[in-house]
Amino acid sequence: MTPRADAEGDAGFEHHAVLVGAPDELRRTVLPRLRADAAAGGHVVVAVADPMAAELRGGLAGADGDIRFTDPGELYEAPGRTLAALRRLARSGEPARTTLLGQPPLPVDDPVGLREWQRLDSVLTTALAGTGMRLLCLHDAPRLPGPVLDAARHTHPLLTTAEGPIANRDHVDPEAFSAADVGRPLPPPTGPRHTADIRADLPALREEITRLAAAAGLTGDRAGDLVVAANELAANVLEHGAGKGGVTVWRRDGWVVCDVFDERGGLTDPLSGYLAADPQGPRGYGLWITRQVADYMQVSGGPDGSLVRLHFRAETG
Repeated sequence: MTPRADAEGDAGFEHHAVLVGAPDELRRTVLPRLRADAAAGGHVVVAVADPMAAELRGGLAGADGDIRFTDPGELYEAPGRTLAALRRLARSGEPARTTLLGQPPLPVDDPVGLREWQRLDSVLTTALAGTGMRLLCLHDAPRLPGPVLDAARHTHPLLTTAEGPIANRDHVDPEAFSAADVGRPLPPPTGPRHTADIRADLPALREEITRLAAAAGLTGDRAGDLVVAANELAANVLEHGAGKGGVTVWRRDGWVVCDVFDERGGLTDPLSGYLAADPQGPRGYGLWITRQVADYMQVSGGPDGSLVRLHFRAETG
């Protein structure tokens, strides 16, 4: 027998997977929850793409309470920025509960992006603990490959069904979910590489990284983001790492990638930067900032050094 979750328990953070397909299943599974939360005085936000959004708009027409729709592309821009947006959204409606029905991107044709979006899902129960948000992650189950659907089950402690919320027996903690990535070498750069040595003169290093970004075809605000992120990581190397390493900038299809290497290898956790650090504290805030400005961030470390890989969407047009 599957244990039933207490949907009306305390107002702590809840993280549900909603695995549906047909419109009638969507209506039976989601609409009662959204209507009830809005009628109880909570704030309901729906960040779902069409055709499911259209179905939900029709089903929620005339419902009592605060219900609004927002563009999922704005909320789910990049994992680090999405986490920060979720924290703001959870706090904005307090003391009332905010219920968000979101549709996280699962780019099955991009293994890097897919893994990082899944990793974000895995940390949310910890990262948003203490907020009153109820987060329902909508998945179009019939359209997802089996391994992607399995990962959705592994990263959500609760499942929302037509019969109500139930505890998810397939859920694993974030460390277990990412355990296979700890120490796994990242693929080597492809194409021309633009490199610089990390040195104590950080202003000079920032200027050099700006040139590396331009050589790889990244300019404007996104080049500035790359420089900010690489500078934070270089400062970590100087203060907490070996004190020496390198920066390599290169391209993959549609992306500019920046590798920051520390010869010591102390940074090994793929979840680094997902938990907000104290900005006045001695460690961790730079990694949080880096997750905010990069589109994706990967971490791989071992006895031969630590590598942090940052991905930035290249400008088009």
